[in-house]
Amino acid sequence: MNKTKVLSKLNPLLLKGIAHRGYHNDRYTENGMNAFLLAVRNNLPIELDIHLTKDHELVVCHDEDLKRTTGKSGIIEDLTLKEIKDNYRLLDGGEVPTFIEVLEAVDEKVPLVVELKVFRKNYKPLSKKVIEVMKQRVKDKRNYMLISFDPRSLWPLKKLGIIRSLLVAKSHEYTYNYFRHTVESIDIEQVLLEEKRIQKYHKRHLVNVWTIENEEQLDKVLPYVDTVTFQHMDAELVKNKLSR
Repeated sequence: MNKTKVLSKLNPLLLKGIAHRGYHNDRYTENGMNAFLLAVRNNLPIELDIHLTKDHELVVCHDEDLKRTTGKSGIIEDLTLKEIKDNYRLLDGGEVPTFIEVLEAVDEKVPLVVELKVFRKNYKPLSKKVIEVMKQRVKDKRNYMLISFDPRSLWPLKKLGIIRSLLVAKSHEYTYNYFRHTVESIDIEQVLLEEKRIQKYHKRHLVNVWTIENEEQLDKVLPYVDTVTFQHMDAELVKNKLSR
């Protein structure tokens, strides 16, 4: 899908920078409700990650193991939602949120960029659950993007009519070669922007880059992207740079 058409299907706020795992900091744990609500207060689009629990519920966390954000080990896909809620707390004291809880709390005040975290090849049930939840909860499709490193999790989501973006890392660059045309845009590791073929793709297609952490990185990527996913930066700086 060409860039003009993609942009017509997105909330323009997504082009002002996307808060990676919420607007987290030393006080508020990433992918937690405190970080998400801080992003809302700063009018920032939010990137978050979702996993499928043992009982087929969607919870928000980047890693498949809860250890880093809660201090207690546990594989999400091996736990029920009740087990997670009863036995784990984020380092800032908050609960590990469900996707539905985040959707209700944010209430489309800012857009969400939702990464599907495929684990043990569970892309089919993961996609199925995402479709179920989003069909019930989405009011304006322009307020969402769906992203994943695994294109198989994105293909079924076409029926939602929400823009999908393929995450591409340097270590798995082959996914760009084979699958970029099966979705509407790409979400790329910043080192790949040095390649001429990526720069050429950007002229006609939407490109986001991850994860920008300082002004020097931001200035370097700006000519080759439409927006950025950032963390540990002043949001107003990012907004102002992208607005230019």
